[in-house]
Amino acid sequence: MANKRLVIALGGNALGNTAEEQLELVHNTAAPIVDLIEEGYDVIVTHGNGPQVGMIKVATDNSATKVGGTPSIPFPECGAMSQGYIGYHLQQAIQRELAKRGINKPCASVITQTVVSADDPAFQDPTKPVGAFFTEEEAKKLMEETGNKYVEDAGRGWRWVVASPQPIRIAELDVINALVEQGMTVISTGGGGIPVIEEGNGYKGVPAVIDKDRSAALLAGEAKADMLVILTAVDRVCINFNKPDQQELASMTIAEAEQYMAEGQFAKGSMLPKVEACLNYVKANPEGKALITSLERAKDALDGKTGTVITA
Repeated sequence: MANKRLVIALGGNALGNTAEEQLELVHNTAAPIVDLIEEGYDVIVTHGNGPQVGMIKVATDNSATKVGGTPSIPFPECGAMSQGYIGYHLQQAIQRELAKRGINKPCASVITQTVVSADDPAFQDPTKPVGAFFTEEEAKKLMEETGNKYVEDAGRGWRWVVASPQPIRIAELDVINALVEQGMTVISTGGGGIPVIEEGNGYKGVPAVIDKDRSAALLAGEAKADMLVILTAVDRVCINFNKPDQQELASMTIAEAEQYMAEGQFAKGSMLPKVEACLNYVKANPEGKALITSLERAKDALDGKTGTVITA
């Protein structure tokens, strides 16, 4: 009988904000992942890249303004660079933990492209600030030169804003599936994947940010995973969060989750996109389950001791 397949979406708190901090944190991240591999699960790991891709873009933007500096690097390429170095850190940490436990199982990172539609309405209304801060004068000059949109960002200066389109398809799906079927742990779809549109016989990168949880849900469905596991900072999803009548949820159906969303129970910037991603997955894959829990208690959650399970 085939092993159960999990897609694990790591939250940003698992990776830190600098390369040094990340290298330290990934060793703590690897142990709970290897716990699940040791239990016999086939694991595909996805991860965020917000601080990392931002750091790369800011560094190249700032360098480009200096005499003798390096040219500015396009945003899709910054995404690819962040996938590469996060994947490198994660696979090192996972391989080290596997070796420590005497488990002979390879681990590989796949630089992953996520197909979006060139007609996605998000491209008409970009909202995600990226890269360096500029003065109003510099931003207006850049808007004239590039046609890009810049906005004032929380009193800190002006920044380029890019679209957040819906993911349609994971371009490297066949590669990911083939590696899993050969017994490998795979790291893929970092930062939601490099956004690409179809062009001719191939793909063309576009400056955009894809929600990483949405992409994880899409990957879990396309890779026929038995469960989507979204790891975050809390053990369970709560309603009335941080109020005297706060209540932890062990499970939710689609209908219950939609009712809580209508009541505004989940914060926009944190829990809401995670719950929405889980709903996307279980609606498209009614046999599957989605789980939201903390990294540290992932194994306990899969054993039913904690976590919030979302089912059709």
